[in-house]
Order: sequence, then structure tokens, then C-alpha cells
Amino acid sequence: MALNGEKPFSGRLRQGIAHLFPGYFALVMATGIVSIATFLLQIPVLPWLLLAINVIAYIILWLLTLVRLVAYFPNVVADLQSHARGPGFFTLVAGTCVLGSQFVVVAGNYSLGKVLWGLGLFLWVVILYTFFTAVTVQEKKPSLDTGINGAWLIAAVATQSISVLGTLIASQVAGRQEVLLFLALSMYLLGCMLYISIITLIFYRFTFLEFTIATLTPPYWINMGAVAITTLAGSTLILNASLWPFLQELLPFLKGFTLFFWATGSWWIPWLFILGAWRHLYKRYPLSYDPQYWGMVFPLGMYTACTFRLAQALDLPFLLVVPRYFVYVALVAWAAASIGLLYALVKNVIPAPLHPQ
Repeated sequence: MALNGEKPFSGRLRQGIAHLFPGYFALVMATGIVSIATFLLQIPVLPWLLLAINVIAYIILWLLTLVRLVAYFPNVVADLQSHARGPGFFTLVAGTCVLGSQFVVVAGNYSLGKVLWGLGLFLWVVILYTFFTAVTVQEKKPSLDTGINGAWLIAAVATQSISVLGTLIASQVAGRQEVLLFLALSMYLLGCMLYISIITLIFYRFTFLEFTIATLTPPYWINMGAVAITTLAGSTLILNASLWPFLQELLPFLKGFTLFFWATGSWWIPWLFILGAWRHLYKRYPLSYDPQYWGMVFPLGMYTACTFRLAQALDLPFLLVVPRYFVYVALVAWAAASIGLLYALVKNVIPAPLHPQ
């Protein structure tokens, strides 16, 4: 029995599932890419440990999502129609494909990589067309300053995650390499289009509309994360160009376009750190755990991995100094978000102490 108005654990669990943050698969995205980054930099133990953690997290999040889909379907529909929460569903796609890339790169398991790529592509089709149709046909829509945030760019991230994993598994798909690489190339270009379209609106929102500490949420780090994964997708295509002559013909374009996006991502990093300092140090906005912080960890890990792959793709070894140090920034951010998550879970499980009347 709950005392002093405290809800029993089962009640809190049901409420948590009913209002589950749609973007929670960013935890899988962040853990997966940090694992890949540590593997590329030959840091021992961590890649495999993070892979094990990620598999557990992925299964748990899918179980919670399926329960929510069955038991609280109206909430899911409402989220899909929401300009603020709807983009979070794209983390299902990106999380699935990043985990697939993790299996391929870290474990060399192409079979699971293929399965997760197929699932990711299916989810991408369903979520992308459902969400964009829902927000388009609405009669009443929010204004730009309240309706758009960095989470919208997860649509580009999800698209590029399909490109990355598709390119990685292409060498293991006998007889269909050209088709798979064509699809990966198309997804890369579509992701570029989505980023350029959405970031234009976000940049306008940043510089010309009212900007408060409450609106500077962690998903704005996807401003950088989206171009980081675009860089990774382009670099992966360049490194696998030998699999398809048509890709070799496009190498000058791919190299220039990919470097363009890496430079854009690099430009975002200092500004985002400055805005974060303005929010938490100057304006003293409280720093507490929020599931949206996984949307900050992911870009840090992705920038590490994409810079490593870019250095390989363009034969620029001097760039390797960046991931060698930046990986520790990503690890610290991942550890901080994990501690925050564990604290929030413990706080939810253990009831508050009774206070004397």
C-alpha cells in the first residue's frame, strides 16, 4: 500500500510507459556510436561492454514501446501528430541501424546487421511518411518558434543511419551489391536534403525569433550530430567505392560534399558549447537528468567516429588527432547521462521516506 499519497511502483510504471518519451532510443544511438568510436580507436574492453549494454537497452526499450503501442495506443497517435514529440520516433530507426552497425563493426556479425537494416528500413518508411503526413494535414499548427527544435533533424540522422549500415553490409550481399549501394547512396543524398531543409528553419529560429533558456534543449546538439552522421555515411561510401564502378565515378563529388558536412559539424561544436555555458552557467538553469540528454551524447560520439573515418577516406592522417582526444569527451558525456539515468530509475523504484505528521 502506498502511504502519504505516494503512488505504488506498479502505478508509476504504468504512468511511465503511458508517457514514455518517444526519443528514448537515442540511448541506443549514443551507446552504439560510442562503442564504435572506442573500437576504431582500439580502446580495449569498452566496445564489447557497450555492445552488451546496448543489446539489453534495445530489448527493454522495444518491450516498453510495444506495451505502450498496445495498451496506450491513443498516446502513441497523439505523439506522432505532435511537432514537439513526434520527431523522437525517428530514434527507433536510427537506434536500430546504429546497433546494426555496432554488430558489424565491433562483432563482425553481418547476419544481425542485415536483419537490423531490414527492420530499420521498414521503420523508416512507416515513421517518416506517417509523421510528415500527420503534421502536414493538421488544421491547427504551432508557430515556428514553438513547433521546431533540433529533434526534427533526427529524420536526417535516421536516413543516414540506413545509408551507413547498408554500405557496411553491401559486401556480404552476393549479386545485389549494386542495388544496395544505390539505395545507400540515395539515402545519403536524401539525408543531405533533409538536413539542409530543416537546419535552415532552425537557424532562422535561432537568430531571428525569441530565444530563451527553456527552449535551448539538448536535442539542439543534433544540429551537429546530423552532419556528423552525414560525414560518416559519405566516408563509408568512399571507403567502399571499389565495390561499384559507379561510386568510383562519383568519388570527387562524394569527397567534396562529405568534407563540406564535416566542416559544418565542426563549426557547430564551439557555438553549442557556448550556448550551453550561457544556459547553465550564466543563466543558472538547473542541470538535471533528462532523456533528451542522450541526444547530446550521440553527436559527440558520432563526431569522433566520423572524423576517424573521414581521415581514412580522404587520406588525411593529421585529422586523427581529433578523435583521439574527442572520444574522451564522448565517454564522459555517456557516463554522466548513464549516472543520471540510474539515479532517476532508483528514485522511481525506491519510495520517498515517510515524513512525520
